Amino acid sequence: MSNSPSHPPEPSGGDRTPSPRTFDDLVAEAEAAPTAGWDFSWFEGRATEARPSWRYSEAMAERLAAAKASLDIQTGGGEVLASAATLPPLAVATEGWPANVAKATALLHPRGVAVVASPEDAPLPFADAAFDLVTSRHPVQARFAEIARVLRPGGTYFAQHVGPASVFELVEYFLGPQPAEVRNGRHPDLERAEAEAAGLEVADLRAERLRMEFFDIGAVVHFLRKVVWMVPDFSVEKYRPRLRELHERIQAEGPFVAHSSRHLFDLRKPARPF
Repeated sequence: MSNSPSHPPEPSGGDRTPSPRTFDDLVAEAEAAPTAGWDFSWFEGRATEARPSWRYSEAMAERLAAAKASLDIQTGGGEVLASAATLPPLAVATEGWPANVAKATALLHPRGVAVVASPEDAPLPFADAAFDLVTSRHPVQARFAEIARVLRPGGTYFAQHVGPASVFELVEYFLGPQPAEVRNGRHPDLERAEAEAAGLEVADLRAERLRMEFFDIGAVVHFLRKVVWMVPDFSVEKYRPRLRELHERIQAEGPFVAHSSRHLFDLRKPARPF
């Protein structure tokens, strides 16, 4: 998943009436829509996703307001971090996808946040114990040993992760049934074990599956163009017959329903003994 955006989207809004527009019109519009960054206003009226009960952005903002030095890993276009009203005196963000690095820089630099280009699979380019708070919303890869290294003793990792088999109703519509090891990837129990092996303590771990609805084929195309790891070889031309079949299904039966998977991590690096 290298060079891919950091955050699968959470489209919102919309009614439940299938679009009367033609397949070709909807697909052409979706292909023309820009995919950089994580602005999901394009999905308004075309797709919905229920949000987790823990309200991550608000809870993250509360943590940031109390922190002295923070790091937001795989910040995407910086939109989630920028939503916080108060940022720490030292605030840094990393991002690995070049298009999002530029977008995040433009958005976050005016807020005093340093944006550092850093691939998801590379060590974090910071000194040991540099931050008292590390955050991330939908990281492509959570490298817990690196997170533990850059946290100060007593520091916190507060993040919302994508869980197992997220939106697999859509994935398997195009790719067919996936093997168990793929469906169970990103399982919170596996990630918990990785975090504890890195020396982090689990203060809280919650998981939810959430209903998603796609009201027209354009929303499906835009989603798969934007969230590139869902169907890695996706293109309209390659999947045109399946897309047309799905368009006809939505027109006849109503929204295509899928379910996202999310879990919340609240981890602590143990304080040094006195």
